[in-house]
Amino acid sequence: MFISRPSPTAARPGRLAPLALALFGLVVLLLPGAAPAAPVPDSFANLAEKLLPSVVNISTTQTVRNPHGAMEMPQFPPGSPFEEFFRDFMERQQGGDDRPHKANSLGSGFIIDPAGYIVTNNHVIADADEISVKLHDDSVFQATVVGRDPKVDLALLKIDPGKKTLVPVAFGNSDEARVGDWVLAIGNPFGFGGTVTTGIVSARARDINAGPYDDFIQTDAPINRGNSGGPMFNMKGEVIGINAAIISPSGGSIGIGFAIPSALATPVIDDLRKYGKVHRGWLGVRIQSLDADMAEAMGLPDSHGALVASVDPNGPGQKAGLKNGDVVLRFDDRDIPEMRRLPRVVAATPIGKKVEMVVWRDGKKVTLGATVGEMPEDPAEKLARTKGGKDKPAQPREGSQAIPGTGLTVATLTPPLRERFGLGEDSNGVVVTEIKGDSAAAEKGLRPGDLIIEADHKPIRAPQELAKAVEDGRRANQRSLLLRVENPQQLRYIALPLGEAKR
Repeated sequence: MFISRPSPTAARPGRLAPLALALFGLVVLLLPGAAPAAPVPDSFANLAEKLLPSVVNISTTQTVRNPHGAMEMPQFPPGSPFEEFFRDFMERQQGGDDRPHKANSLGSGFIIDPAGYIVTNNHVIADADEISVKLHDDSVFQATVVGRDPKVDLALLKIDPGKKTLVPVAFGNSDEARVGDWVLAIGNPFGFGGTVTTGIVSARARDINAGPYDDFIQTDAPINRGNSGGPMFNMKGEVIGINAAIISPSGGSIGIGFAIPSALATPVIDDLRKYGKVHRGWLGVRIQSLDADMAEAMGLPDSHGALVASVDPNGPGQKAGLKNGDVVLRFDDRDIPEMRRLPRVVAATPIGKKVEMVVWRDGKKVTLGATVGEMPEDPAEKLARTKGGKDKPAQPREGSQAIPGTGLTVATLTPPLRERFGLGEDSNGVVVTEIKGDSAAAEKGLRPGDLIIEADHKPIRAPQELAKAVEDGRRANQRSLLLRVENPQQLRYIALPLGEAKR
């Protein structure tokens, strides 16, 4: 094995080397804005000894059927020798039956109250029939679920400790954690309880598409399977994160782990303890992110903000005067630099609080006042039920048309087209029937079956109206046309490049 070692720096005889070192130290001291670094710990032993009794192992049991799933027999010609071979193979894989059996899983948690309240991840105890908690001294208790929140992936458990004295830990402020700060994680990786690992805060505010409120702390402290639900501590011994996820091709730690920050977790846990569920602020809007083309089409200087794709007719946003196509720039004195910030800010706002919003509308900033509502159990379903309103516009003339220079062919909605693309009777707009594969429309993600319901905030009810909007945009030297597009899965805005129509 070849081991590379750094070469020592040669120093000339005399006082040159000490002088150089002194000058280097002087330069460091005079660097502007240089902050003193926190001392490197000689050992984490004292901190670990103090915190280990507060971290628990969680094991769950659930009833499952046929863990290998329902396997279908491949089709072979009658009498084929492979038929018997595959039948025997599948029976061995499936155990010959699908009788229910017990499956176990392991995770971690930590005590927050000597009365027996324990925090963990929701995915650790999801679908569990039984939950057991093992303390640091190996005593075991059965736990009940006080409440859980799948959106943030947190759960609150309760055990009855009897005469057992539990050692709780306190939450710290994750907002104070800086990239490069030391952190310590304790958990139950691969069933090895009471395991301590250390590392640093690698990044803040990570979005890994795990849920609507992603704001993870990234760390290189080794986190493996079974660490889920365990605490991440700062050097004061305060919980600043709940370990929840890793990125790994093998399932083992590669130094990319994620923790739910305490600033996001503590209000959730407080609600679970008080109410058994989470009460979140709600604005009643669907939003999407902005790209540079959309921002330019709206006259915005950059792509910051959250674009309102639709407004719930019965929600707080509608009562505040929000409109489709508004871009929310500020909410309750907080900037909204990107789309995903708005749901987190609104959800954390107290229900009933009156707030100011700054939105971009028709090329200028507009200030609106809103009263934050309480998020329903499933706002997406409510929006789908109420979408469309009472007034239904008259059906336009039938017909289809290719829109020059866009790659789009659209048609008036008809009963056969509604059936073909699975569109509801209350749907409006023109339906995309064809897309050229190398067109701007295809690059922007438009697909057959999409409904174009607005162009530059004006309703579209016939192909001729869309063609006119495209032509008007070109005459006005617009680089793109803002379309409002809907399909059974989503409602969004698209900035369609106009280019030059081929004559």
